[in-house]
Amino acid sequence: MTSRADDDPAAGHARTLLRTATRYSGSRCAALCLVSIAATGAGLLLPAALGRALDLLLAHAPATRWVLCCAGLVLLLGLLDAVQTVLTGTVDARTTAWLRRRLTGHVLGAGPRAADRFGSGDLVARLVGNAAEAGTTPAARAALVAALAGPVGGVVALGLIDWWLAAVFLAGAPVLALLLRAVSRDTSESASRYQRAQGRIAAALAEAVEGVRTVRAAGTEDRETARVLRPLPDLSRAGHRMWRVQGRAAARAVAVAPLLQLAVVAVAGVLLTRGRLSVGEVLASSRYAVLATGVGVLVGRLAGLARARAAARRLGEVEAEPTTAFGTRRLPDGPGRLELRGVTARRGGRTVLDGVDLDVPGGTTLAVVGRSGSGKSLLAALAGRLADPDAGDVLLDGVPLRELPHNDLRGAVGYAFARPALLGGTIGQALGLGLPSPSPGRIREAARTALADDFVRRLPDGYDTAVADAPRSGGESQRLGLARAFAHGGRLLILDDALSSLDTVTERHITDALFGDGPGTTRLLVAHRGATAACADAVAWLNGGRVRAVGRHEELWRLAEYRAVFGEGAGPADTGDSDVPPVSDRGGNGEGHDGMSGRIRPAAAAGDGTAP
Repeated sequence: MTSRADDDPAAGHARTLLRTATRYSGSRCAALCLVSIAATGAGLLLPAALGRALDLLLAHAPATRWVLCCAGLVLLLGLLDAVQTVLTGTVDARTTAWLRRRLTGHVLGAGPRAADRFGSGDLVARLVGNAAEAGTTPAARAALVAALAGPVGGVVALGLIDWWLAAVFLAGAPVLALLLRAVSRDTSESASRYQRAQGRIAAALAEAVEGVRTVRAAGTEDRETARVLRPLPDLSRAGHRMWRVQGRAAARAVAVAPLLQLAVVAVAGVLLTRGRLSVGEVLASSRYAVLATGVGVLVGRLAGLARARAAARRLGEVEAEPTTAFGTRRLPDGPGRLELRGVTARRGGRTVLDGVDLDVPGGTTLAVVGRSGSGKSLLAALAGRLADPDAGDVLLDGVPLRELPHNDLRGAVGYAFARPALLGGTIGQALGLGLPSPSPGRIREAARTALADDFVRRLPDGYDTAVADAPRSGGESQRLGLARAFAHGGRLLILDDALSSLDTVTERHITDALFGDGPGTTRLLVAHRGATAACADAVAWLNGGRVRAVGRHEELWRLAEYRAVFGEGAGPADTGDSDVPPVSDRGGNGEGHDGMSGRIRPAAAAGDGTAP
């Protein structure tokens, strides 16, 4: 028989998150629980002390000690309430911070899959808003114990005064229990709907902010505003339903609780006339009846817990997304040979790469070209294990990437992207990101190679300029991204469209420096310009998710369809008269390429007029 966690992985992860978060602040939660129970105990003692003081005063007996006792209990209640407020805020803040750290690490460990599934805006809403709401769970549970102790203690106190009083109250207790159960169930459902609508609004808003220049250029601000706010009616309905649930619960509590209190007071009055109770005990009974019917406090606590559980479940959905697992096999010494064997990758139900075979010898450069949507960036992500294939293997110097430890893999592979994210306090820290101990000399040398040193030195504080205070163009950002990749080093360098924003002169200088290093670093670059592809030892031409051919740029240029990739004329849908051998249906490059599918030969050896 399967457990609830097996039937609903998100709920199982949510429970695990909340249990671990509670243990993280365990000592403070225990202190909060004790303080709350102490406050409840003091509140239970106060009616008895008041009743005793009243009886003594009516009898004209000395009552100073009991009056002082009442004053002391009132002061103690005020002090405990202040301590409870401080502890509640501390536990909430600690738990929220822990949840955000945990979920942020998990999202980064899951990689692009999490953003693809939930969207960046919804992820931010979960990690900010939902984490804050779920973070109230440990303190709310501790306070709920005290909230339950009040009614239970009130019933016990009524029984101690006279068993008839407890019996009258317990006769109506099932109605209160049903009321609390309905509140918890209905609030949890409406809170889940409310939070889902919040997530949709956050996701749409993040998209609009990211594309704000496009929106303004198109003059579609009103239309985009309407799109962002489209889930607002759902949000409103869920919010109103939540308040209606709590309003109905409060109305029922107002209807039921006073009736029970009146019943208790009426019975106490009857017992007073019969001499079984004193006036002070009647006063105490009325106060204990109020404590025993403390449904308002319980409704608020249960509603808060229901909202927190709904928020925790949304965090559990993120936690259920699997993270990337790494192996323990060490990376041997090697030239950086990269191999893709039967690699298939699917995204959104579509096969983007289908059975790709490539073999990139160490120290050589492979340019990957193809039309938009052919899978170039996905291939670049797979080559450095920013993503995993659905089938096949990617190997570096004979070792599958999935079997490498995290540090070995990231130390061996450097990346540069079309739109690099510069993370770090200063420009120098951003360029040294990921390096154990980046030296200023190494960072400056990498910046010079990427032609970024001159404009960085012109910044107010040079390499010590804060990233947020460093205005830069798209091309300058790309040069900084290239500098970071050059500073990283490693045996494999992957450039995912990292030259697209550079002018042709700058690109030529960088490619000369990049390809002039000689053997020692294997380079895989996604290219959109023919001049860049011409500098590579070989070009892998992607078409329809498969490798159409591998060869030197000047050899593939004979094909009109290949030239069309760069905007140089359009060829037929399928050319059969070319010098480039056709590829097999598996997605490799057919036979006749030195006997190896997708094998790249050094540039000097490819001079026989046919594709290698």
